[in-house]
Amino acid sequence: MMIYCIMIEGGVNYSMYKVIFNWLKAQKKRRWVLFLDQIIFRFNNDKVSSIGSQLTYYLVLSIFPFIIFLLNIVKFTPLASADILNSLTRVLPTATQEMILAIINEIVSSSSNTLLSVSAIVGLWTSSTGISQVIRAVNEAYDAKEGRGFLRLRLVSLFFTFSLIVLIILVFVFLVFGEIIARGVLNYFNEAELFQVLWPIFRISIALGFMVLGFSLLYKYGPSCSKQNKLTFQDVLPGAVFVTVGWTLASMAFSFYVNNFGKYSVTYGSLGGIIVFLIWLYITSIIIVLGGEVNATLTFFKKNDWQHDPRKSIIDK
Repeated sequence: MMIYCIMIEGGVNYSMYKVIFNWLKAQKKRRWVLFLDQIIFRFNNDKVSSIGSQLTYYLVLSIFPFIIFLLNIVKFTPLASADILNSLTRVLPTATQEMILAIINEIVSSSSNTLLSVSAIVGLWTSSTGISQVIRAVNEAYDAKEGRGFLRLRLVSLFFTFSLIVLIILVFVFLVFGEIIARGVLNYFNEAELFQVLWPIFRISIALGFMVLGFSLLYKYGPSCSKQNKLTFQDVLPGAVFVTVGWTLASMAFSFYVNNFGKYSVTYGSLGGIIVFLIWLYITSIIIVLGGEVNATLTFFKKNDWQHDPRKSIIDK
């Protein structure tokens, strides 16, 4: 119903919309139509936009403690904190990137080592709150009731928080040593020119590969599924790929729009960078929840041999 109102209020020609709707209804035996129909139904029925708003709130509270904890761990590695921060914020619009870097640099420069160590411990706990909300959001996608107690869920969230930090560090370790190895191998075969062509591709592939791995682990082990409904990596891979590709493209498109056309600083003044950051987090939250919905939809059709359920459809309403 919400989609109908949006289409009409948006000034879309109703007769044209009806033609498209009837055509989709005639094609509803096609798998891609069934999938699209189910995703739109779930988006409305599971209140994905509302869950995304809640998740954004917790991510705002969690992201800076998470970065502080990450930087404290990075101190024990040969990696440079500045390089990691610049890489992590590269997808953001320029104004937001500068704002985040300024906040982190101020926290690090104005705090003692002891205070930063305490902040790191507190940051791990606070960051896990954001992860626990991601898990709850994925539960909603799978229609799974959270059966774990507070302590167990918190331990699972702490595990995923720490695992995320390990994955981020591994990405940069692979990038640093991968660059050294790739350059050495190509120089050995007198193909040094190829490095400039191949390395950017490998660099992006490594980062995206680790993102797929991270979201696969989240979607597999995060939800509170019963033993009878345990998910395999094959079940969760589509959603992980969807989130990785969707988030990357959405972040790039949003950053391009804000940097070139957005006038948030005119409307919000000095709060422009914060507003843009909140919008980006909201987009991120929606995509993460949709990844769970993609997996849940494909799992549903897999179990029911792609049989259409008219009770869970927008086409049949």
